[in-house]
Amino acid sequence: MLEQKEILEIFRETKVIREGHFRLTSGRHSRVVMQCAQVLQYPKFTERLCEDLARRFKGLELHAVIAPAIGGIIVAYEVAKILGIRALFTEREDGKMTLKRGFILEEDENVLVVEDVIKTGGSVFEVMDVVREHGANVCGVGILVDRSGGKVHFGAKKEALYTTEVETWEPEHCPLCHEEVPFSTRR
Repeated sequence: MLEQKEILEIFRETKVIREGHFRLTSGRHSRVVMQCAQVLQYPKFTERLCEDLARRFKGLELHAVIAPAIGGIIVAYEVAKILGIRALFTEREDGKMTLKRGFILEEDENVLVVEDVIKTGGSVFEVMDVVREHGANVCGVGILVDRSGGKVHFGAKKEALYTTEVETWEPEHCPLCHEEVPFSTRR
């Protein structure tokens, strides 16, 4: 298993951790953003991280790994490859998370949901709803980075490679906005 300091070193080397003034997907603002796409562009690091994540779910009888597009697609693929099962992803259609592209889940299939980064877990909860709508079972949730400090619970086994708490604010309470600090780009 990778140690937290090894994971943090990989994240620093690949510039996953960014500082500035960011508007998050949730609409909240933050001084720090974790851009996991930065590490996922390096197959050697992606393989190491996903191998560690997959290992944490090895004892479960799983049929598929599923993730929300776009951030979780590579994670789902790599974890599924290691576990020897299929990889699927969900996409938004008219604002609702759904399976497209001919992907199907069979009733009573056991599914692992994965994601690159969570703060509120919103996308993971939506994917879990899709899994259940198809009559399949959510058997676990695997995450590369849990920015909630471990506070988000999914009602299933949860494993995060790296857990941290990043302070966020509603826009009207953002100290960076009050100081008129311009927004940073995620690029």
